Amino acid sequence: MRKRQPLLSRVRVSPVPLCVGVVATLSVVYLALIAVVMTYAALTIGFAQSVRNDEATVATLETQYFSEIAAINATDYTAAGYAKPLAEVFVPSSRVTALR
Repeated sequence: MRKRQPLLSRVRVSPVPLCVGVVATLSVVYLALIAVVMTYAALTIGFAQSVRNDEATVATLETQYFSEIAAINATDYTAAGYAKPLAEVFVPSSRVTALR
């Protein structure tokens, strides 16, 4: 009878295909992570630009608001036909309770 050799000594295993597979997998993961980072950067820049646009819109509306308030404060009501009241009268009201 012939003596049988162990299985590992009969099959020659090379680490090169394993290393090639690991390198290929890591390369794909690396490219995917680069794509994720670039997408995040693009979204962040887009959001920052929209915030700037909204701030500019708010600044324009504030300018319009303050100019309207200045026009109201600068109005001469006596020249517009308004007169000060002769007397101030307050209307008395009945007491309001929570049970009413």
